[in-house]
Amino acid sequence: MVAHLITLKLVLLRNGLRRSVGQLVGLIIGSLYGLGLLFLAVLGLILLRLADAAIAEPIVVLGGSALLAGWAFAPILVSGVDLTLDPGRFALYPIPLSRLLVGQALAGIIGVPGACTAVALAATVVTWARDPLTFIAGIVGAALALGLCVVVSRLVASAVTDLATSRRFREGSRMIMMVPIVLLGPIVGLAIRGMETNLEAMRSLAQVLAWTPLGAALAVPGAVAEGHLLEAFAKLLIAAASLAVAAWAWSRALARALVTPASRASSGSKAGRRGLGPFGWMPASPAGAVAARALIYWVRDPRYGTALIIVPLVPVILFFSSAQQHQSDVFLLSGPLAAFLLAWSLATDVSYDSTAFSLHLTAGVRGRADRWGRALALLTFAVPAAIVIALVPFAVSGRWGLLPAYMGLALGVLLSGSGLASVVSSRFTVTVPLPGESPFKRPPGNATQTFLVQIGGLLTLGLLVLPEIVLVALSVGTGETGYGWAALLVGVVLGSALFVLGITLGGIWLDRRGPEVYASLVRSG
Repeated sequence: MVAHLITLKLVLLRNGLRRSVGQLVGLIIGSLYGLGLLFLAVLGLILLRLADAAIAEPIVVLGGSALLAGWAFAPILVSGVDLTLDPGRFALYPIPLSRLLVGQALAGIIGVPGACTAVALAATVVTWARDPLTFIAGIVGAALALGLCVVVSRLVASAVTDLATSRRFREGSRMIMMVPIVLLGPIVGLAIRGMETNLEAMRSLAQVLAWTPLGAALAVPGAVAEGHLLEAFAKLLIAAASLAVAAWAWSRALARALVTPASRASSGSKAGRRGLGPFGWMPASPAGAVAARALIYWVRDPRYGTALIIVPLVPVILFFSSAQQHQSDVFLLSGPLAAFLLAWSLATDVSYDSTAFSLHLTAGVRGRADRWGRALALLTFAVPAAIVIALVPFAVSGRWGLLPAYMGLALGVLLSGSGLASVVSSRFTVTVPLPGESPFKRPPGNATQTFLVQIGGLLTLGLLVLPEIVLVALSVGTGETGYGWAALLVGVVLGSALFVLGITLGGIWLDRRGPEVYASLVRSG
């Protein structure tokens, strides 16, 4: 049975690659990326063979802990991607639980992540090939670490089986996965700076992790190499006990998943939601109805959620960027940049509607009401978000004298950008994922037009907020707070005027071109 499960996994993988060119390309790209990281990891572990045990042990423990944590979180972040080991698929077959456990554990290693992990852990044996006892400890530690990676991953996968059937959970987990991807640069930079400037803190962290299930297995050979045999035995017990407990918990979770498999029907939308939501408190007008619908989309549509995840990360990215470049003024631009991302999201709002935009045409919704409703929905949360994000860099740096200037620029960008986006979206549509599709899908379309619209919109917005930019530059250059307060006043007054003008022009243009806009949406869908 174990061999049959492994063969089944290989056959499914082979057939999937034959059926889908995209999967084959993804596997090739993933393999090349994994081989690159694997080469660096193996090379580093081999070179650590020449280093002192007191230096090699913290590095191996920290790397192994990060590896195990990655295996633990992977089933949550990429749930639904690989269903060949879904416990619910084995519910109808009389397979003994013990054989299914072993088969799934071995099949879990098959693939790019499993193969790279096995090779990297095998390379740790080379790191500890210093004497026979340490060499044996290295083999045992690597085997325990590999077992923990697979078993913990399968445990988490079995535990989230019910959640994995929900499209909202799958899309939400993929959006959450964007956080470490977006912050990858700052995370790597922080880790490098931490290792360069505070080696003692890294050693202390490794010492703590060595006594936890995350790093105990790979800490065993280091303790043996340093002659601490009792300590090595204690860490070996921690690793073995962790593996035994994880295996027991996995068996219980797998047994429950086999008896009560998750129902795919439960992933649908639940009927009878309480209350009217935004329709209950938005104005009873065409613009209010459009705003309520748009707010629901912002909350429930994963395509909108990707923007909401990136915006709060803007101060974090700019903070690390300014720290690395030693330019603190870059960090102060967090508010204006977040405001631009929020405002320009209106440029794709009609495109996200797809064929549902026909409801506005058949119901006779005026273009002005459509523009006001979409903008009102955005400003409901964009204004407080832009204000809070604009305050963050000043709360960190303490340069409160420049706050009025940059706050005026942020509000000016948000209001003027919303008006400009309202005009742009009434004339141009862009190719976006269709409703129900993954927000990460990049469908084919007129990429040249989309690029020109984005660049043209950015340049036009720069001209619209040029007065605020000049006043901010004067405030920074002269240190006079009067320029800052003038920038705040201009940002609010001029931004509001341009916002109303954009809503009006966009509404007139949409009234004239409504059928053409719908026709372009039908062609792109």
